[in-house]
Amino acid sequence: MAATPPAYDQDIRTDEQRIRKALDGAIRTPFWLEDPGRPAPEPALNGATEADLLVIGGGYCGLWTALIAKEADPSREVVLVEGNEIAWAASGRNGGFVEASLTHGAENGRRHFADELPILDSLAAENFAAFEQTLIRHGIDAEFVKEGVLAVATEPHQVEELRAATTASTTFYDRERLAGLVRSPLYRAGLMQHEGAALVHPAKLAWGLKAACLRWGVRIFENTPVTDIKDEGATIRAATWAGSVRAGQVALATNGFPSLLKRNRLLTVPVYDYALMTEPLTAAQVEEIGWTRRFGISDASRQFHYYRMTSDNRILWGGYDVVYHRGGTIRPEHDQNPETFARLADHFLRTFPQLGDIRFSHAWGGMIDMCTQLAAFQGRAMGGKVAYSSGFTGLGVAATRYGATVMLDLLDGRDTARTRLKMARRKPLPVPPEPVLYPAVQIIRNAIARADRNGRDGLILKAANAVGFSFDS
Repeated sequence: MAATPPAYDQDIRTDEQRIRKALDGAIRTPFWLEDPGRPAPEPALNGATEADLLVIGGGYCGLWTALIAKEADPSREVVLVEGNEIAWAASGRNGGFVEASLTHGAENGRRHFADELPILDSLAAENFAAFEQTLIRHGIDAEFVKEGVLAVATEPHQVEELRAATTASTTFYDRERLAGLVRSPLYRAGLMQHEGAALVHPAKLAWGLKAACLRWGVRIFENTPVTDIKDEGATIRAATWAGSVRAGQVALATNGFPSLLKRNRLLTVPVYDYALMTEPLTAAQVEEIGWTRRFGISDASRQFHYYRMTSDNRILWGGYDVVYHRGGTIRPEHDQNPETFARLADHFLRTFPQLGDIRFSHAWGGMIDMCTQLAAFQGRAMGGKVAYSSGFTGLGVAATRYGATVMLDLLDGRDTARTRLKMARRKPLPVPPEPVLYPAVQIIRNAIARADRNGRDGLILKAANAVGFSFDS
């Protein structure tokens, strides 16, 4: 008897004409950024200004840093500068999965932070609760929904892996019971995570944090890229295209973009993730797949898809491919990848064939900051006047808030549970420079694909994990 082929392989298997039809006319910009509530950008900085705290970067991490700092001390003069517009990068392009984990999942946590997991789990739960409380306190309508996240087994070996991972806060579903939650011919089992998991509208979250910052008196300058920072003794001077900011403290929240600290430039690598958004499903289509609750779904593979329903019954479908461009370049044209869009459409149509002639309204990509430990790290520089948090590796919607609290602890010289952790004291292994990095990434991607198919790590992945390199999509 021939072996059952893997649920998702590298070859497009769906009729190519159907794939082209599904993608025809898809808008090549992020769906989330088309919301009519999108605010106008704040003016760019023109001239020199001063602050107690300068936050560089207007994504989630920077916004959380500015807001938490201002709430803690309203008299503190806080300035935030963003090189483009708030939410234009990862904060407005992601899937909107809010997961409490600070370690990119339990397995990765055991690999890198085994002796600290109890405190990390406690801090993660505390951070997740504070995340939700902030939305309530500031009236941020980010379409926050706590229905959990479902991991689904699409390969035979994953069924027992999910069963073995069951805890008091999760529920295991065999194939038959799983059909009562959501139906796909590819599903073999599922594990629902009930606690520490939610969904949001990504851009509305960023815009809501921006509005809260402004109400609290944070001065925000958009379209203001910082070109350099210099230690001037008691202060740091940040140069911008048309001005400068002098501040006693600086928080770097630039993540996947080249760090303003040269020492950190090999600690993260920019990789590109891609997503599709369907047109709104009809009531009959929703009933056909049985997905009536607002929980998120992801595959139980390293090369995984993540998908969720929106408030108007669209399905966001992303992940699987993670693309590194030679030299670590970050360019607008990288946001488009027709080959990946076709692969994603193929995988979607295989997962939900009962949706027939579904069409995708949007297709886009964006850069995320990957580090070798797959979990963010924090630290200080320039005599303790500069703090940074980077390396969220695609799981930063909630973890960026935690990174903000660590940076503020470090800047204020506080000895806390957060600053005593390895995340704030130890750097991940650096990524190898070019010309080694590009071929190394391709080798690892092929090794991950093989492991997903057969459930076994080969020599390449075992060797990489042994020296502290972790890989995921």
